[in-house]
Amino acid sequence: MDTDNGPGTTGTGTAATRDAQEGAPRGRGVLEGAFALLDALRRNGDEAGVTELALACGVPKGTVHRLLDQLIGVGAVERAGNRYRVGPQLYRLGQAWEPHPGLRPAARLPLQRLRAATGASVVLVVLREETALTVGSVPGDLEPLLPVRNGLAFRLDTAAGRALRGPLRGGAVLDREDVMEGVCCASLPVRAPDGRTVAALAAMVPAGRRLDALAHAAAEAGAAITRALAGGGRRRPAETGATPG
Repeated sequence: MDTDNGPGTTGTGTAATRDAQEGAPRGRGVLEGAFALLDALRRNGDEAGVTELALACGVPKGTVHRLLDQLIGVGAVERAGNRYRVGPQLYRLGQAWEPHPGLRPAARLPLQRLRAATGASVVLVVLREETALTVGSVPGDLEPLLPVRNGLAFRLDTAAGRALRGPLRGGAVLDREDVMEGVCCASLPVRAPDGRTVAALAAMVPAGRRLDALAHAAAEAGAAITRALAGGGRRRPAETGATPG
């Protein structure tokens, strides 16, 4: 007679047996399944139900339920009624990622100042998997026409992507409604102190704004980031366990 000897056993009635019966992978495949669910939640942008996630990932609904329960247990996912969304622990882990040492803290204040001076929606992007991935963002006058947020990916044929691929000798890459009607952009590469391009800064405004002034302000912000990188950036405050207000 088969018995359940704990996690990882193959006894009748165990989670491992149920997963095998449903065609779900074990071992590394379970981890891949969990990340597939998290990516599906990210791509959904808000919340999703079990059926949506099962269809998106090609995983049986029973397996989706069990994976979600485990992800909820570690704070990577949270539940709202019958819907699921990315949880706070995953956000905290994501915030720890640095595409270049000190880049995100070095960029924080220059991005905010650029937004305050120009009203632009401002993004800082890095090259990842043939896209320009946003690692810093400050919403501006284009909200909600063109929302900006961390994790947003731009094509490499956009102004941000072209600036990121560099090198540029002629100043900013300008976009005069080339990609999206009603939206203009000025973008420049962000250099490390040794001259390497480590990111690109893009400032996006409604059509009709002066792009020369916007490009000048963006260049100043990029230079400020480079100076901050040379100085080691701003150190993050020690975690106290308090939730920011």
